[in-house]
Formats: sequence, structure tokens, C-alpha cells
Amino acid sequence: MKRILTGVALASTAMIISAGPALAAPVNPVAPVQKQFVAGHGVKFAERVKIVAGAQRQVSIRRSGSLEFGPSGVVASDVTGQFNIKREEAEKLADTLKELGDEEFNLDLVTALTMPERIVTKGRYTYLTGGLWSAVFNSNKSWIRVPGVQPIGATTAYSQPLNILSEPATLKTMLKGAKATKDGYTGKIQAKDLSKNSPLFGGLMVLFAPSKSSAKGAISWKLTVDAKGLPTRLVSVIPATALGAKEANGVAISVETTFSDWGTPVTVTAPPELEVAKTLDEAIVVPGPKTLPLSAIAH
Repeated sequence: MKRILTGVALASTAMIISAGPALAAPVNPVAPVQKQFVAGHGVKFAERVKIVAGAQRQVSIRRSGSLEFGPSGVVASDVTGQFNIKREEAEKLADTLKELGDEEFNLDLVTALTMPERIVTKGRYTYLTGGLWSAVFNSNKSWIRVPGVQPIGATTAYSQPLNILSEPATLKTMLKGAKATKDGYTGKIQAKDLSKNSPLFGGLMVLFAPSKSSAKGAISWKLTVDAKGLPTRLVSVIPATALGAKEANGVAISVETTFSDWGTPVTVTAPPELEVAKTLDEAIVVPGPKTLPLSAIAH
């Protein structure tokens, strides 16, 4: 009997040691994020966009910048993005386009995609410079101003579709039915539902899909939060069908966004007035239809 009791005691001790303390549930990030909406403060972010084709993954775009907050959310931003394209690859693409008879996308225009693009949103406008724009600008202007504060540009077409900071309703919708993990949450959201509730994703649909109803499939995501409930990392995987393709065929876009320096002072300023072109006629000097460069990137 003594040996039996000793064995039971040892087994119970082992179970207690192996089980360890219970893990606390992650903090819901909705309220902590809203508390960060203080004028003159903000957050920094970095982003990697990957093209996923079966087992292959290729980084296609890198973006980073700062978001400035106001009492209701993001009020301004300063973002730099760049395609992961080498100059020699751009030169080959230019030669291919030339052979196909596309003279408007010349070498200067294509190689400009290898340069960083900067996008500033402030007040009622978005300001663009660098990248594609560096090849088409009038030499007297270095920025172009477009109406609206939804970030646009060549490198933002495949940016994070889950706009959890500028669209608090999107974050709340994501968390409905989400599964808690040891350091955050994970879940899925239907593309058609997101396109109805998210101005950002709805804008992407205008660019990629003929109608919102053509967006099919679910966007899977994983959100990591810190001890205070503030997001530190958001990864989303968007199947090709969510962007209007009839079939995914194993192709998807993976976007990883990391957040840092919550509450840091951020003040975004608009470019100097004299350096800004306010119309396409004033800004662009390339021959041919002036809608061509914008039609490929605006949303």
C-alpha cells in the first residue's frame, strides 16, 4: 500500500509540473488601439508583401512608414515603398514590352519601378513622389497631389487589406468568431463581407475586380498583440479569387505588417507648395494618354 501511495504521489507531482500555470487569454485589442488615438502621436510600421504560388514564396514589395493619430484614428501618414525588382530585370521587361509594341512603357518608365516611392497623406490630399513618378514628372515639380486621403500608389496596390487602424469596424468584424491563441487571435473573413464594410478593401476591388460580387474566398489572418493588447504583427493571406480571379490555382498574396513604437510623437507635413503639381497636365510630361500610368495604380 505504501508503494502504491508513493507512486500516486509521484504521478500527481509530475502532472502538476508538466501542466504548468494556465495561460492568460490575450487582451482584446479594440479598446487599447482606440486609446492610442491621441493627437500628435502615432505608430511606426513595416510591411512585406509576398507572392505565393504553391510552395514558392517571393517578396515583391517592401513598405515602411509612420501613421499619425487624431482623436478618431489615423489622420496622416508618411510611407515609403519599393518593388523587389532588380534593374536588370526591369531592363528585360522593357525589352519585352518594346517587342510587344508597347512604346509608352519605355526603359525609363519601367526602371523607375526599381526606385523607392514615397506617399504622404495630409489633410484632404495624398502626395506622391519617386518610383514610377520620377520618370514622368515635369522637372520643375517633384510631387503630385491627388484628392482624397486613402493612400494610393504603385506599391500600395497590394498593401495590407485588413485596415485595423484606420477602420476600427474592420478590427471588430475580424474578431467576431476569431480564435484566441497564446499571443493573439487568428481567423478568416470572407472577401465579399470585407469589401462591403472596408473602404480600403472596397477600393482595391475597384482596381482588381469588375464588381464586389466577384470577390470570392476567405482571407485568413493572424494577429499578434502585446501584453497591453496593442498589435505587434498582422499576417493576412489573400487568395487570388478574393481579388477577382476565377480560380486561385494555388496563387495568393501574403502580407506581413509589423507595428512598433506605439504612442511615439508623429507629425506628418505636406511637401512644400512650390514642389507640388496639382493636376496631371502640370505634372506629367510623357507623350500619349496621361491616364495610362494612373489607371494601373489608382484605387
